[in-house]
Amino acid sequence: MLSVLRVHLPSDIPIVGCELTPYVLLRRPDGSITTDDVPESVPLDGFYLRYKWFRIQSDRKVAICSIHPSEQATLQCLGCVKAKIPVAKSYHCSPRCFSDAWQHHRILHDRAASAVNENGAEEEELFGRFNNSGSGVINTSLSGSTSSMGQSQNLNNGSAPLYPAAITERSGGETWFEVGRSKTYTPTADDIGHVLKFECAAVDAESKLPVGHVNTIMTSRVIPAPSPTPRRLIPVSGIDMMGHLDSDGRSASSGTFTVLSYNILSDVYATNESYSYCPSWALSWPYRRQNLLREIVGCRADILCLQEVQSDHFEEFFSPELEKHGYQALYKKKTSEVYNGSPYAIDGCATFFRRDRFSHVKKYEVEFNKAAQSLTDAVVPSAQKKTALNRLLKDNVALIAVLEAKFIADKRQLFCVANTHVNVHPDLKDVKLWQVHTLLKGLEKIAVSADIPMLVCGDFNSVPGSAPHSLLAMGKVDPMHPDLAVDPLGILRPASKLTHQLPLVSAYSSFARMGVGLGLEQHRRRMDPTTNEPLFTNCTRDFIGTLDYIFYTADSLTVESLLELLDEESLRKETALPSPEWSSDHIALLAEFRCKPRTRR
Repeated sequence: MLSVLRVHLPSDIPIVGCELTPYVLLRRPDGSITTDDVPESVPLDGFYLRYKWFRIQSDRKVAICSIHPSEQATLQCLGCVKAKIPVAKSYHCSPRCFSDAWQHHRILHDRAASAVNENGAEEEELFGRFNNSGSGVINTSLSGSTSSMGQSQNLNNGSAPLYPAAITERSGGETWFEVGRSKTYTPTADDIGHVLKFECAAVDAESKLPVGHVNTIMTSRVIPAPSPTPRRLIPVSGIDMMGHLDSDGRSASSGTFTVLSYNILSDVYATNESYSYCPSWALSWPYRRQNLLREIVGCRADILCLQEVQSDHFEEFFSPELEKHGYQALYKKKTSEVYNGSPYAIDGCATFFRRDRFSHVKKYEVEFNKAAQSLTDAVVPSAQKKTALNRLLKDNVALIAVLEAKFIADKRQLFCVANTHVNVHPDLKDVKLWQVHTLLKGLEKIAVSADIPMLVCGDFNSVPGSAPHSLLAMGKVDPMHPDLAVDPLGILRPASKLTHQLPLVSAYSSFARMGVGLGLEQHRRRMDPTTNEPLFTNCTRDFIGTLDYIFYTADSLTVESLLELLDEESLRKETALPSPEWSSDHIALLAEFRCKPRTRR
């Protein structure tokens, strides 16, 4: 007989929009143990598994804190109620929570008020244009509060949702509504504040009756999905200080395009041991993938350069989901796997581009392992080749795409976009510099043959001022640079060969060149004045610094605007990244570019 031995959930906190797939351990009729499903359509020796999901609605109304969604709310901002701001954003779990969030929370009030003043329309309708992310988190730095607060023991969750008509059971002030009959269930907005129950039973295929024990498991209350606070696009060219966007959220100028670079933190690296400060539910892949997708799609970039994208996640999630939003995908995985029990647990670089803005012309794949083989064959004595390869083979790759613009009508305009992740141990400074130099020499060959604007994006695992950063930004490395002292294989000598002719400039250095203007000073404060780079793009408990960059050829492109940077103080409220609000340990970078007249290099 088929029997269920054990049922448990990977996380007991269900989140709206994130799949819940219980772990079900079975004993087959032959005595073997398995986790394979046994559906009604394919019974096993006359038995199959039946699943049911229930929403348990209590007579007591429960509101959820908009800042800490795992906590029940005890306060409601009356200013939000008056301004007709979505009710879910008005709840807080304590006076301290409300006070800490006030600096950004009041932006909701200001936007709602300005929408009414400027347009004379309904506040709630207009508010949706500013933030359509649902019940998101507004989580920022400390500030006092003078807003009126309402404290209530019986908070109202807003308009009553429409529940299924069939009532399975009612007892003790609780009503159970059946909401699903598959193994996987995705909570909806109707489930917020309610407990879910999963029921699993082995069923006789002939009688349709359960046999043996019916296994059940209860969840915590369903919480809304925290979503990243929208980041603004900040003009840096001085041409359009209003940053006008079209109806699709992209730049209204037909001659510009946007590029995003983002290390999304591969699931295989997102372990509880590495990020113990992040709640387990916020670290789970079903939650993070939805939050990452929401953030990426919300940026509406024309070109996306993503790093640490697992091959199975690319094929099963990012490629099909981003295709729905008009993107075409290119992918290059690393040259070896990270073992986690799955043959697909290998990450790589994924480049996406909007089909209505670009067409694909050519793709180049750079495997640094192949370059290492060629290097050792050419310059390393036979007796040292094994040692050299052990040091040089790090499985990193780069993906280079040549795209043709569809938004420039008077001529054929190509762009070359390089996407890489230089994931090398900090002690191997020579290997890291060699990989960056190898990539740049390859790009030089493309530039000579095609003479096209270039973008070099990615996670270089190199801080500003390091040898790889100097090579990228300055075109050379000072022979006295301390990083050059680490070169046991002699692959960096002579230092004079560590050059390139591409006129590369870091896009975010444009913040340092902005003129004086209202609100611009806060963006400068998030930059390092000594390097003209962001203070950080990676923020964990043990490290904070800049590792990610978008470089561009300054003779052919100019920066129009940049996605605003985040401030450390607000991130430290959740200890570090990743967090419930931001689902990677890196932050996304985005730049808007415009082609400019140029002379051939």
